[in-house]
Amino acid sequence: MTLQLPFVAGMTWGWTGIRGTWTGEDAERSMRLMQERLSVNWTAITFGALQDHPQATEIRYRDEPTVTDEEVRAAIAHAKQLGLQVCLKPVVNCANGTWRAHINFFDKDVPCEPKWSEWFSSYTEFMVHYARIAEETGCEMLCVGCEMVQTDRRESEWRALIAKVREFYSGIITYNCDKYQEDNVGWWDAVDVISSSGYYPVGHWEEQLDRIEKVVSRHGKPFFFMEAGCPSRDGSQHLPNDWGLAGAPDQAAQLEYYEEMFGSCDKRDWVRGFMLWDWPARLYDESVAAANDDYCLYGKTSERFVRGYYTKKMADPKI
Repeated sequence: MTLQLPFVAGMTWGWTGIRGTWTGEDAERSMRLMQERLSVNWTAITFGALQDHPQATEIRYRDEPTVTDEEVRAAIAHAKQLGLQVCLKPVVNCANGTWRAHINFFDKDVPCEPKWSEWFSSYTEFMVHYARIAEETGCEMLCVGCEMVQTDRRESEWRALIAKVREFYSGIITYNCDKYQEDNVGWWDAVDVISSSGYYPVGHWEEQLDRIEKVVSRHGKPFFFMEAGCPSRDGSQHLPNDWGLAGAPDQAAQLEYYEEMFGSCDKRDWVRGFMLWDWPARLYDESVAAANDDYCLYGKTSERFVRGYYTKKMADPKI
């Protein structure tokens, strides 16, 4: 039986999960304001752990700067107190700044070179650790990977990892593939929900949704955008995945992106929602929102637009 996924009116919280920032008054205020200002019903509690570089095989998730297990549990507990459903989303990053999509190894093992088997052993340990926490704390969903483009072809390893995770976690499992990669993952049948990063430029949403719809139809799985968002910066609506794009603060650019994304997705009933990017554990002062050119919606025009959209969707009995 296909899982029935209620509409996800969500926001990502806490990235990148810097130790010492997830507890206390500021963190609790941040999550409360996220729930109040956006009318979300879900949050992806999201944090990064580090490996040294793309060919390293040890993920140092117990070390600083990654948030502690106590901080993770506290964030989940606070989200639950606010009535939110939770997706726990542990992510691996490279300490040298290389994007995780480039984590890669030889497909044929070579003596004295790092191997896929070594990396997946460490990654499985990492993911099982948080699968246990997700189970203990009642998280409704667990995301077992995020934008791991070069790893996507390693089908047998991913299937084995997901099977191992299911030994410890009984909730919904998803994988967050990168933008443009939805039809390059060959093991969607192993997860419960298909999800991806929806950083598609304005003017391109219809063609990308046409492409994604074929994947969703073929696998018969629920789908939502595990990430989607745009900086409030001049030109960012045309390259929303580029957080370093040069440009002046521009709330209209961010709003244009959201208007097109929501408008296009509303025509597709198989799009079951969004986990927008992102809402930090430490918010800037609302008085300087107009000068903030990042993804966060706090105090911006798009905040009011997203709240209105989510409120309307949640009131629609057809969803």
